[in-house]
Amino acid sequence: MIDGLLGGFAVAFTPVNLLFVLIGVIIGMLIGVLPGLGPGPTVALLLPLTFSLEPSTAIIMLAGVYYGAMYGGTITAVLLKLPGESASVVTTFDGYQMARQGRAGAALGIAAIGSFIGGLVATCALVLIAPLLAEFGLKIGPPEYAVIAVGGLLMVSAMTQGPLIKGVISAGIGLLAATVGLDPVDAVPRFDFGVTQLYDGLNLVVVIIGVYGISEMLHGLITKNPTAATERVGKVMPTRDDFRRSAGPIARGSVLGSILGTIPGGGGDLPAVTSYALERRLSKEPRRFGRGAIEGVAGPETANNAGAVATFIPLLTLGLPPNPILAVIFGALLIQGITPGPALVSEHPEIFWGVIASMFIGNVVLLILNLPLVRVWVKVAKVPASLMSTGTMLVLLVGAFSAANDVFNIWIAIAAGIIGFLLRQAGFEAGPLVLGFVFGTILEPAVRQSLLLSRGDLSVFVTRPISGTICALMALGFAYWGFRILRRRRATSQRRKDAELSTTRGGDS
Repeated sequence: MIDGLLGGFAVAFTPVNLLFVLIGVIIGMLIGVLPGLGPGPTVALLLPLTFSLEPSTAIIMLAGVYYGAMYGGTITAVLLKLPGESASVVTTFDGYQMARQGRAGAALGIAAIGSFIGGLVATCALVLIAPLLAEFGLKIGPPEYAVIAVGGLLMVSAMTQGPLIKGVISAGIGLLAATVGLDPVDAVPRFDFGVTQLYDGLNLVVVIIGVYGISEMLHGLITKNPTAATERVGKVMPTRDDFRRSAGPIARGSVLGSILGTIPGGGGDLPAVTSYALERRLSKEPRRFGRGAIEGVAGPETANNAGAVATFIPLLTLGLPPNPILAVIFGALLIQGITPGPALVSEHPEIFWGVIASMFIGNVVLLILNLPLVRVWVKVAKVPASLMSTGTMLVLLVGAFSAANDVFNIWIAIAAGIIGFLLRQAGFEAGPLVLGFVFGTILEPAVRQSLLLSRGDLSVFVTRPISGTICALMALGFAYWGFRILRRRRATSQRRKDAELSTTRGGDS
């Protein structure tokens, strides 16, 4: 492990990789600051630029964009009450109130410090856990991959912000799109509509560019930027009392993010929400939350960045992207001819350890840049997204063509972009769709291979130790979820009856 990490630092400290770490985190912060873009479309936008880079350099840059954007979204969450990405939603509760009180600088400063500590702790967890998980992953066969893929899809669908049914439908559309092309076993064309270009299936990168990039640009054209809560940022460095109040939330957020970030669908969103709820429950003054409590910024922002780094654990060790942004990076690795999974540690140690080492460097760069550049990001946050849409759209279309040097992919990207835009307008999220497509390419071959191994016996998914344990955990999760829904409905019904009874008694009196 130590030898691998030292080798990773040797890769990360090369001039080219250092440059691309810097480029990645700066672009990430910039995009996080611009409302409506976010890390997903940005990583999709940068995919064409990675075609000519070395694999380790390409992934180091995209990783920097991802966790850089996690902090960048905090700027708009605090100043505009508009999260640059979904994980910063919780930051608006207290960060915006701090800005209205003239303490925007303190909120942004503690967010920068918490993000640095959280990212550092999660990277250390990545160093310790990832090699062990990769070794464990070598024991996983097709039945286990099939069960994990199904569980990941269910969790991603359940964690969408809208109704559960919409998350399931969105994931189903992604699964359907993954079946286009030749059957992986019998080589029979499916859903090709007589178009020979579809025999190879839909290109993951092209789908991502359309659903994330183009649809996001179309959405940006019909939205307006809000005005800032305050023009005065105030003192950026938090006070001694701020540090005292934030120490516990930062420590707890680092651990929460490192654990919850590995769960499919979690990313930075689940750790941030969980951290906020935990800090509010542990606080001796819960009424301060929502009115400018610095703990409500420190905890979620720390968990947010820690969760973003932790998402690389299942991607690099098992080849399973836990969220849509990691699905884009998964596609970037495939473009480079590298399949993420248990064998990555032994076959491509320069990528595995180089990316991990670059995260240590990237988090330091983020801390150094964030504090002095806060006032610059405030000005950038006021740039209308419509000014950048034309150039961005051109780059996306060129990227769709470059994915396979085929004009047909441009039309696929445009179609995917229009579908993604319409789904978004109807309240469907793009994340489950993209992950449904990614998991579909893993799920179908795994299921077919499992049934071939067992000669059609479906019990293969529950009789093997690992897959059976995963199925049992999923069943317990569903039982607990159903119990909570039933208890909530009973409580609602009881309150309704009590209200009717009190109304009746009031009328009688």
